[in-house]
Amino acid sequence: MTSDESKFGNIYSHPSTTRELEFQSMASAIPGDEETPLVADNSPLEAVKGRSHTRDIHILSLAFLLVFLAFGAAQNLQSTLNTEDDLGTTSLGILYLSFTFFSVVASLVVRVLGSKNALLLGTTGYVLYVAANLKPNWYTLVPASVYLGFCASIIWVGEGTYLTSAARSHSSDNKLHEGAVIGDFNGEFWAVYALHQFIGNLITFALLSDDQQEGSTKGTTLLFIVFLFIMTFGAILMCFLRKRSVNTKGEQELSGADAGACASLKSLSKSLASALSDIKMLLIIPLIAYSGLQQAFVWAEFTKYVVTPAIGISGVGSSMAAYGAFDGICSLLAGRLTSGLTSVTTIVSVGVFAQAVVLILLLLDFSISSGFLGTLYILFLAGLLGVGDGVLMTQLNALIGILFKHDTEGAFAQLKIWQCATIATVFFFAPLISFKSVLIIMLAFLCVSFCIFLWLALKVENTSSLSTSH
Repeated sequence: MTSDESKFGNIYSHPSTTRELEFQSMASAIPGDEETPLVADNSPLEAVKGRSHTRDIHILSLAFLLVFLAFGAAQNLQSTLNTEDDLGTTSLGILYLSFTFFSVVASLVVRVLGSKNALLLGTTGYVLYVAANLKPNWYTLVPASVYLGFCASIIWVGEGTYLTSAARSHSSDNKLHEGAVIGDFNGEFWAVYALHQFIGNLITFALLSDDQQEGSTKGTTLLFIVFLFIMTFGAILMCFLRKRSVNTKGEQELSGADAGACASLKSLSKSLASALSDIKMLLIIPLIAYSGLQQAFVWAEFTKYVVTPAIGISGVGSSMAAYGAFDGICSLLAGRLTSGLTSVTTIVSVGVFAQAVVLILLLLDFSISSGFLGTLYILFLAGLLGVGDGVLMTQLNALIGILFKHDTEGAFAQLKIWQCATIATVFFFAPLISFKSVLIIMLAFLCVSFCIFLWLALKVENTSSLSTSH
């Protein structure tokens, strides 16, 4: 096998030729944390064979929906509600800067706590941040943003690790193709998660109203109280998740009591260094960074410079609801269609095209006069951005689950580090440059990152073809 082959592996091997070896390699990874049946079974292999792990994915998806429909809507409003001294935008910049730094140690925290406990602890930061919006000032929002950065880092590494572990266990126990199951599970999760933009912003649209005489917005206190109740239900729902193995080599998860701090730190350093020295990760990072860039663009720039001037602050809710609806639909479809790197490449191409269309239309200052058609045009742009986000989020998560089986949590930590670094950059520096400059930078970044991703796909395909020919 050539050096290239050892780097990329045989991603394109036909399922019929690799399935038997795949199941043998995964047989040792069956989680040991599953609930013991009340009645003993004399045929344990028969019991394991048909075990379904979809229940946990349903719970995980719904819990994230409830937590993030509140946070997502609050985030969308920061650049339009908390405008004094750019408090809202600055707090988001601090949040994602904190998120970036804490992502470096997030995989260590997840290993020590376990993925389920990391998910539960992570929800507390989101509740605190939304509560801080009841009395928004520098002394409430900034500390809440720093703490949320820590909580966000562990909840997202925990989510990626938990979901991938469930997918691998499900494919092993039910003798299904691993790549297809990872795609299915990611598709369901991101489809349900994307609905947070739709539902959360519909609630915003229903409860907020513009006071034309005083030039203010009514209903903010009621809105955030409703959000706090919804988030509480989401946190409670996470308690019903089953504990699951989290590891780097397919072995059972070590608890915090079993793993020493020094050994964990060494493992963390090795994990991050290994990911950065992997050519596959280096070639994916640009597209990961763009996925963060386009999210920050929607939350801060699009709502402020496109939506608000056209249909007002109350229109942010309806436009982001359209964004969330298309995001959810495309996440589900993209997940169902994912079966390997070839399908990932095709689906990503569709998402990139949708994002490019929006950026080009905005660069050309194409607009439709105010009124129903003007509102419809804004919703159309929001929908296309949702298509791009749904595709990128499902495919990047599925791709990492497929390519980095040896270090799942380390790879997902890299995903969040680079996404959050670009998001923080947008929140801090976008106010210093013009909106058109932001659009030009985004379009250039999109083209470069997509070309690098295509080169990765071509390289892997060629390597796989060489290995199968031998």
